Amino acid sequence: MVKMESTEEQDRKLVLEFCHLLEKSKQLFNGLSRDLPQYGHRQWQAYFGRTFDVYTKLWKFQQQHRMVLDSKYGLKRWQIGEIASKIGQLYYHYYLRTSETNYLNEAYQFYAAIRGRAYYSRAAKEDRPDLMVKKLRYYARFIVVCLLLKKMKLVRELVTELEKQIQEYTNTYEPEDHLEWSLVLEEIKGFIKAEAAVAVLHADSNPIILSHRLSPLTTPPCERSPHMTLSLQEILIVGSACEQAKFSELTMDMFRMLQTLEREPTESATNPLSMSHGLHGHDASPAASRIPPYGVPGSKGYMENGRRDCRDNPHKYLLYKPSISQLLVFLASGFKELPLGGALLLYMSADGCFSTTKHPEDYGYELGGLGTSVKRDSVDGGGLSCRGKSYKENHCLYPGDLYPFTRRPMFIIIDSDNSFVFQHIPRYFGQPLVILMSPQDVPPAFQADVQHHGSLFTLFLHSPLTALCYICNVGDVPIHHWERCQTYVDRFITEASRLVTRCRIDEIEQGIGFIDSSYVQFFGDDFLRTLILRFVFCDVVLRLHRGFRGRHMRPRCEPQLPANELLEHPSLSHIIFQLASALDVRNHFSEGPECD
Repeated sequence: MVKMESTEEQDRKLVLEFCHLLEKSKQLFNGLSRDLPQYGHRQWQAYFGRTFDVYTKLWKFQQQHRMVLDSKYGLKRWQIGEIASKIGQLYYHYYLRTSETNYLNEAYQFYAAIRGRAYYSRAAKEDRPDLMVKKLRYYARFIVVCLLLKKMKLVRELVTELEKQIQEYTNTYEPEDHLEWSLVLEEIKGFIKAEAAVAVLHADSNPIILSHRLSPLTTPPCERSPHMTLSLQEILIVGSACEQAKFSELTMDMFRMLQTLEREPTESATNPLSMSHGLHGHDASPAASRIPPYGVPGSKGYMENGRRDCRDNPHKYLLYKPSISQLLVFLASGFKELPLGGALLLYMSADGCFSTTKHPEDYGYELGGLGTSVKRDSVDGGGLSCRGKSYKENHCLYPGDLYPFTRRPMFIIIDSDNSFVFQHIPRYFGQPLVILMSPQDVPPAFQADVQHHGSLFTLFLHSPLTALCYICNVGDVPIHHWERCQTYVDRFITEASRLVTRCRIDEIEQGIGFIDSSYVQFFGDDFLRTLILRFVFCDVVLRLHRGFRGRHMRPRCEPQLPANELLEHPSLSHIIFQLASALDVRNHFSEGPECD
């Protein structure tokens, strides 16, 4: 009798310990978004580490004491799924905080386990609408992670399942938020459609999903010089275009640019969902030892890819329609965190705010700027239209707002119909400064698609061959043909890199300033070099394309790149003509030499 009482007491203590860990994990998780600033590297690390520690204990505890928790606590499968979902969210937010793509793979493993083990399969039978909402949110988060990992086949499967779950939720509970979930579904469908700008096909006509992150095979070559001193360390990616396809506060332009500025993730060496890691053969689960796999940044044991204090990707912030104060705070944070020899990149995709000043004297504030947080319904229920407004507008980023940040090396990319106003930013502090500006206009045939499906300029920076196919109305390309055409793009990038280096050598030998030193200093960084060379590709292609006439339909840069020695060099034009012939779209381009 005494032994039975002792066992019951032990079981009671186990249940109390589980409840304590569960409540503590919820408090810490909620505090991540409620109490911690979203900017800065150091403020959040200790808190994040404590949160991971508690979830490690909680996950391991429910594994070790599953039978007791099943019988005494009434632990349900959806509750296990909710814990796994929180761990998946932790990994995703860890990715957002650190920019390390390996954490996306970790988030994917947990989300995939929830689906594979059907943790939420009985959610509809609990007669709890809040539980169904948790299930729907899990699907939305899983879709975002799969999009970022380019698992498009799985994305389509998840969207089909999400649609069924939304229908079931609506029919069962007639909830007030059913229209919101219908909008979420339409957003993701529109995003998937817009993302597939050009289809690359297998021999059986099924699409192939290509990654456009940086890899050793896609990194442009470079002849190094002692002047290439800077490395990209901090990035701010801002998406404020009103009518552009978006999902989960990621516009299409943001989605493409963040991948452009990341290296290809490596698969985890150990699958945390392997059956050998689970303590229960009937329900293998993520191993607690994998939380987190690389340690907590800032801690003594923090290592990435086996190297201490070494980061594969520059740190970045993603801002969707921020207020001007938010934007400036995040810029200041990135500026503050820059190490010696580091550079800050600002990418902005936004609608233009246009000035009505006829004779501007202050180029910092009297030429207009970019709308940052104007909502879709801000103007007569329609899209953003800043033309004709009286400025200065509160939620508008002006070129003058960026002057203080040019105290450190800065690389700016502006994608807007008012981009050219940023070409006058002065170099008051003598620091390296490069500004890449999109065309302000596109031919009428592309205007509607570009407005919704993402900017053409960003597409060129993300995937040059995709962009060229798009403006030549090539909707699909067989994989063997794509690979052949990609060799021409690679040749172009290699030749352009050689010409940039040649310009610098000529400048030194002949005393002629062919290329600004800012480009040379940024050119040693793999990401910045890629952006510069893809900008050159974009400029040359649009200059030669028959449909893009007028200076407003071509990009600009400041400082200007040399024309004769680079942008209009015959060797680059020749490669574009060869590429056009290979795609059988030579008629889209101006007259030039016959191509072999």
